[in-house]
Amino acid sequence: MWYWLKLGFISFGGPAGQIAIMHHDLVEKKRWISEKRFLHALNYCMLLPGPEAQQLATYIGWLMHGTRGGLIAGSLFVLPSLVILVLLTWIYLMYGHLPYIAGILYGIKPAVIAIVIFAAYRMGSRVLHNAVLWAFSLAAFTAVAGLGISFPYVVLAAALAGYVGSVLAPQKFNVQPYRAESRVHAADAAISDSMTPAHARFNVKHMSRVMLAGASLWILPVVLLTSYLGWNAALTQMAWFFTKAALMTFGGAYAVLPYVFQGAVETYAWLTPAQMMDGLALGETTPGPLIMIVAFVGFVGGWTHAIFGTDSLFLAGLAAACVATFFTFLPSFLFIFIGSPLVESTQGDLRFTAPLTGITAAVVGVIFNLALFFIYHIVWPSGWETGPDWFSAIIAVVAVIALVHFRLGIIPLIVVSGLAGFLHSMLI
Repeated sequence: MWYWLKLGFISFGGPAGQIAIMHHDLVEKKRWISEKRFLHALNYCMLLPGPEAQQLATYIGWLMHGTRGGLIAGSLFVLPSLVILVLLTWIYLMYGHLPYIAGILYGIKPAVIAIVIFAAYRMGSRVLHNAVLWAFSLAAFTAVAGLGISFPYVVLAAALAGYVGSVLAPQKFNVQPYRAESRVHAADAAISDSMTPAHARFNVKHMSRVMLAGASLWILPVVLLTSYLGWNAALTQMAWFFTKAALMTFGGAYAVLPYVFQGAVETYAWLTPAQMMDGLALGETTPGPLIMIVAFVGFVGGWTHAIFGTDSLFLAGLAAACVATFFTFLPSFLFIFIGSPLVESTQGDLRFTAPLTGITAAVVGVIFNLALFFIYHIVWPSGWETGPDWFSAIIAVVAVIALVHFRLGIIPLIVVSGLAGFLHSMLI
């Protein structure tokens, strides 16, 4: 328990950094799990919608100690980030107009452009290994940017095309999502290569009980929110919207950001485009999975809509942040508790992995479209006719070079960019 709580406070660096920390601590240092079992769990989590690092923590906790271990590991991976982000969002809403706070955010926002571009580059280099997968990515970009097709439909089309591709051209979809560069001998690990705890074996009755419990955990809060507030109330709509968002997060948080932006900004008007970009900047500065930006979206939505009245803005924001977080992460827990014993048997089955490969390839195009959106709104904040914001443009270009060529970490990049924005606001 203490390890997972500590990890929740130090899990900076995005999913790659979080997975690296867990590998070092659990495989090499503590020897709780062997290298083979760690990679087996990781490959499964990368095939699921949702934040793979949080799901990996849940998986390892479940593998070692059953449902109780999974709940502790997965929850403590998220809880510190929720608390920190709620406090930062409150400060942002109360004091974000102050020059030095605004200056820091002014410097961080163009760095976010670089981070999103880098995410598309990293995912593309891992997945786009042939012309067919490049075509998937280009088609998804065209569908979203040119035709205005919403993200869920792109995901479904990519999955269907991936399945068809596994039949017509299977060699084009046989892509490993993760390649280990080392192997650590761990015969004495608590969970060794050949060991399978009794609770990790597939059992129909157990799976049925977990499915029933999971359905209850989703239905009961929705029924209560609908009964007391109504279906069209902000909290009820957040519960429904973030459940759908959780099921669309193939490829990580950057993949679902266009969908969250489309719903939270354009459909429900819970926050403005500028606030959404500020939220992504804040999300990059906190530990935990980047999908925790949903807590920012929920808090701002609850606050700006004053769902409990103008005298309880903080409580309104807190309630909305908790609702957004709960309904975003509940599916992740259920995927692990329900699917792990069953889906492990499908590892290496191309009919299962090819649709997910197709989705991941399409997601690269969607993320690139998100990067172009951010470039327009940050570098040309007042439109094309007014000319670019040269400070933001320079910070964005330098940040891309720092990430791609010099491999600067995200946290140092955020710190340096925020400092540059602060100094710019003080001097101008």
